[in-house]
Amino acid sequence: MNRTTSHVLYHVNSTLIFAKLGIGLLVIIFQINIMGKGNLAPTSALDQVQNYVLGGIIGGIIYNDSIGILQFLLILIAWTILVMVLRYAKGNSNFVHKLIDGDPILVIDHGKILTDVCMRAGLNAGDLHLKLRSADVWRVEDVYRGILEQKGQLTIMKYDDRHNRYPLIADGNINESVLELIGKNKEWIEERAAEKGYKVNDIYLAEYDDNDISIYAYAKQGE
Repeated sequence: MNRTTSHVLYHVNSTLIFAKLGIGLLVIIFQINIMGKGNLAPTSALDQVQNYVLGGIIGGIIYNDSIGILQFLLILIAWTILVMVLRYAKGNSNFVHKLIDGDPILVIDHGKILTDVCMRAGLNAGDLHLKLRSADVWRVEDVYRGILEQKGQLTIMKYDDRHNRYPLIADGNINESVLELIGKNKEWIEERAAEKGYKVNDIYLAEYDDNDISIYAYAKQGE
């Protein structure tokens, strides 16, 4: 292979790499705009996996000469469609939402650490106490309930808190784990919603507040 041929191949490969990089950048921008800003500050497992896999696809293929631009584009399109389907399913099915993101976990109840739950969740004593100190809590006995969220944060409710608000309904789905925490059932929340003129499917967000619920419904067409 002479120098001229090598020079041409170098420029061809460089052009291919830059083309793939440009396509990858456009797909990232498209996903951010079409799916919301969640993947800029991931709040769920799906947001994080979406970022990791997309970065892996772009980083792994961009220097692979055996995969052309068309194949690269088809892979990115397939991944984008898959993520959109999963997001739609998560927003419309409580089962899929739990399967993808999991549930908050009660780790402190009435001033007592549920050690078996902490161990199953992989939360050791040092990490638990660090999370408590970060929330300016120095005694476990002061905690009414401590909930380990899906992303790893610890939500702390103290005995002297009187204005805690819990998301009972999100995206038209009842949050059963929260119902369990407050000692209520589905019938109770359905009755409260009906009293205010709503069905569960009509509700974007409903919060629990002092034995009542605050409802934020989906906007109706024409409003």
